[in-house]
Order: sequence, then structure tokens, then C-alpha cells
Amino acid sequence: MLGRSFLFCALLLAAAQASALTIYKYVDKHGTVTYSDKAVPGAQVFVFRDRMVEKLDNLVKLETKKHSAGETLLVRNDLYAPVEIELRLDKVSNAVGAPDEPIRWVLPPRTKIRLVTLAPQDAGKPLRYKPRLRYAMGDPRLQPLVYRYPLPWRGGPFKLTQGANGRYSHYTPKGRYAMDIAMPEGTPILASRGGMVVKTENHQSGRGNNPSGNFVRILHDDGTMGVYLHLMRGSVSVREGQRIASGTPIARSGNTGNSTGPHLHFVVQRNVGLALESIPFNFAQPVDSLPNFAVGGE
Repeated sequence: MLGRSFLFCALLLAAAQASALTIYKYVDKHGTVTYSDKAVPGAQVFVFRDRMVEKLDNLVKLETKKHSAGETLLVRNDLYAPVEIELRLDKVSNAVGAPDEPIRWVLPPRTKIRLVTLAPQDAGKPLRYKPRLRYAMGDPRLQPLVYRYPLPWRGGPFKLTQGANGRYSHYTPKGRYAMDIAMPEGTPILASRGGMVVKTENHQSGRGNNPSGNFVRILHDDGTMGVYLHLMRGSVSVREGQRIASGTPIARSGNTGNSTGPHLHFVVQRNVGLALESIPFNFAQPVDSLPNFAVGGE
């Protein structure tokens, strides 16, 4: 088992360095899974998708309040983080007060704001419009500070299996500068930087419905966010709305979501304008080059 893990980590590292590498997955008659760069008979091309999915539909909401004068549109932010929003009204008819341009605003955590009030031009006819709300977590007006991140785990040494701009899976704006570090399930994960815990997932088993698996998102004071993915089910020990310091234990590493093996996916993101994107960062010390699957879990 450890041998296959070591081989797979090596393949991932090679994939991060050579965009032309194709990895194959083969399952033998005993159910043993093998990953290889050789197209052996019966093997299938393995496609890795390590994408983050965070559903905020129930946490950032557009509300319509009807009254005798017309309708008022409000946006509520139930997150423990600011949210940038944009409201656009399309197909407007019989309405007074509709803005010509989209309305943009940054809502503080746990707040509600009135964006627009519409009144019928002809009181005998209904208001007609189609609202479109876009939003992204974080305040794009803040600028990241220089910060060297302590290694967010206890134990090791562990191996960096895919780094920034890895062609295997770190090629999307949200994950371009992420780091994947192979480690045994159960390795203690620590907050690399202090801040507010703004989003967690703790109940996913195996691949589940979320490619990120179980995760913790921490908002830092400069508006950046550290995100820790693929955590062990039931291991998240912090709660949303909790302010924590650097070095605080937050969970244990796992193999949940679209994870190809036990590892921690760590990424730093910020809102760049109605979009979360990963940004470059540096660890405070080098990640060791050789894996040690016997250390961790204490």
C-alpha cells in the first residue's frame, strides 16, 4: 500500500513538471489499483479534477420586500466574511427607480442592505424585471501583505507532489498557486495563519458530492484566505465564526473529495473583483523532498 502511494506521489510530481505526461489507472482482478505512466492493457486514462466547490446560495440571498409603494430589493450576507455583490436588473418594464447600470457593493459580515426600491409607473399594471445577482466572498479593495506561511501540519517530512502551475490539476484561476503535500490520513493540520474561520465542511465521506472534500477556509486580516482541502471526515475542530491564531489545530488530513491519494491541498486566495483567485505564496521553510508515511497522526 505504501509502495503504491509512493509511486503515485512520484507520478504526480512528474505530472506537475511535464505537461505531456499521461497517467493511467489500472485495477487488477483482485481489486488492486495501480497508477502508471505506461498504457498497459485494460488501463484507463486517469483524469484528475481538484476543483473547489463552495455553495453560498443559502448564505448570500437576494430578498424581495413587497409593500404598497412597490418592491424593495435587499441582499443578506450570512457569512462571517465580507461579500462583494453585483445586482443587475434585466427586462425591466413599468418600473420607476430601476438603475441603468449594475449596482456593486461590499457587504460586511452578517449584514443586510437595501439596494433599490422600485415603483410601478402605471399603478394598474404589475412591475416586471429580472434580477441577476453575482457575488464573491472577500473584499477586493484590500491588498495582500507579505507573509511567509509556516508549514500547516505537524509531522513529516512530507513530499510536495504538485506545486504552483502544475499542469495536472493546478491550472485554474482558483487553484493555480496551490500546493499538494502527500501525507498519511490523520496527520494534524494547523492554521498556517491566524484569522476568522468563515467556511467549513466536515461530513463528507470518500469522494462524496464536493470535489474539495472536507475543508476549512480562514479569512486573514489583509483579505486573503487560506484554504485547507481533502480533510478527514469528522476531524474539523474549529467552527465558522471562530477567530483563531496561527498554529491552532484545525483538522486532520484525509483523502476526501476528488483526491487521488492522502494529501493536503493548501491554497491562498483573494477576491480580485467578483471572482476568487489563488495568489502566489511562500512557505517559511522548504518542504522536504522525501516522503515519510510513518510520521503523523499524533
